[in-house]
Amino acid sequence: MTEPSSSYSLSSKKRPRSPNNNDEHPQGRDQICSSLEDNLTFNDTMIALQLMRTQFPKLEKVVVQPFILQSQLYSSVKDRTQVDRDLESFKKDKLLRIFKLSSGQDDHAIMFMDDYLKQVAFAIKRSGGKDQDGSEVFKWFERYVIPSKLDVSINQIELCSLLSRGGGVTDKHITLLMNAGLLTRQLIDPNIYWFAIPRIGPILKGLSQGRKEILSLLNRKKYKEMLLSSLEKTKLRLSPLDTRFLLRDLIGSGHIKTVQTPTGLLARITRD
Repeated sequence: MTEPSSSYSLSSKKRPRSPNNNDEHPQGRDQICSSLEDNLTFNDTMIALQLMRTQFPKLEKVVVQPFILQSQLYSSVKDRTQVDRDLESFKKDKLLRIFKLSSGQDDHAIMFMDDYLKQVAFAIKRSGGKDQDGSEVFKWFERYVIPSKLDVSINQIELCSLLSRGGGVTDKHITLLMNAGLLTRQLIDPNIYWFAIPRIGPILKGLSQGRKEILSLLNRKKYKEMLLSSLEKTKLRLSPLDTRFLLRDLIGSGHIKTVQTPTGLLARITRD
């Protein structure tokens, strides 16, 4: 059987490239710093993904490659059906991976494949890498599991089957992958594992706290609304994440809606 290629580039299809640290954003650095109101919506899923990647919050002592919440993408590209189609296509082309997050039932993160591979390499290094017994499993995981299984989860039989292409798999190998943060066990079914983004915990905590703080702020307003431009500048006390990151999420998840007024976009609590 031919081994999966370690390269994730596209050979013949003319798909957009996954960004890397040396790429300039196609729309220029000036737009990266513009207000949320000025670049809230897009017609192209990939452009939206690339822009939000450049806007990913930089947090002290948190080493996580940029990712985009699926809710943020829904806030930016209004045709959700097209977004879902594009994401499925990008996933099959191995441009990106999608992860189920523990912060909410419908929370999913999107990470470009290049960034994910960097995150995996860093997690392996932090966990002890090749200096620990059983570390060969990391090579198996990178070579056989990542390129072969593109879903958010994998069952134990399939996981062991893919890893066994490299050698004899034991429970210790699975434990090493979990300890490195590459897999988490599903609580409802212990035979199912979620693919995970290592070291994402502090960001998920900040996401949960930031959501509550922004919604609480709006609920204290008389009409439960604020100008988006004013809300974006609010300094949060409980979350290290910037407000723009959280607002995109809350708009896309339906907790906040925007209303055009003569003075600008209003952010308003969604009433059931």
